[in-house]
Parts: sequence; C-alpha cells; structure tokens
Amino acid sequence: MENIKLGNFEELVLLLVGVLYENAYSVNIVDEYEKQTGKKINVSAIHTVLYRLEEKGFLESRMSESTAERGGKRKRLFYLTPYASRALDELASLREQLRYQIPKQALTWKEG
Repeated sequence: MENIKLGNFEELVLLLVGVLYENAYSVNIVDEYEKQTGKKINVSAIHTVLYRLEEKGFLESRMSESTAERGGKRKRLFYLTPYASRALDELASLREQLRYQIPKQALTWKEG
C-alpha cells in the first residue's frame, strides 16, 4: 500500500464528494454530511478540508456556470482525482482485510 496521508475526516469528505459527484460544492457537502452522519458541521470546516485535499492532489475544482437562482454567483465544484480513487480503494481494502482478521471472541464483550 502506498503511503497515503489521509485523515478520517478527509476520507469522509472525499467519499461525500464522490457521492455528490457533479453537485459537490461546499454547501451541498455540508448538507450531505449532516444527512449521512446526523451531526452538524460548519461550512468553514468543509472549506478547509476541501482546499487541503486539493493541495494534496486528491481533488480538483472548477467554477460552475453562473445561475439566476444564485444571483449570478458561480459555485466551486469539486471532483475526485484518480489518486483519490486509488486511495479510497486501498483504504477500503485495508479496512476490510483487518476487519476480517479480528477473531469473533474479540468482538464479544464479556463483563467482569
């Protein structure tokens, strides 16, 4: 496995960008995060992670066309790069391999 530097929250944001695909912009990502996790998050936290992931090469972004519904403002849309796809596949595979190595007894809580 390649030495992937990706935190849990960063991985979650990448997954959300993938889920939203062509509609992955900060406000939509916040809404999807809250829908999927049941937890609130600040849009500035999402912005910070999106730009960090773009800097690391996991995301690319482009400006959308302006729309009347947004008063002519454009959105910055984010897209997964091939590097992100590879990283998500490798992390999922590693988690699955490790999960299936845990003995059943280790998952059974015994009091006392």
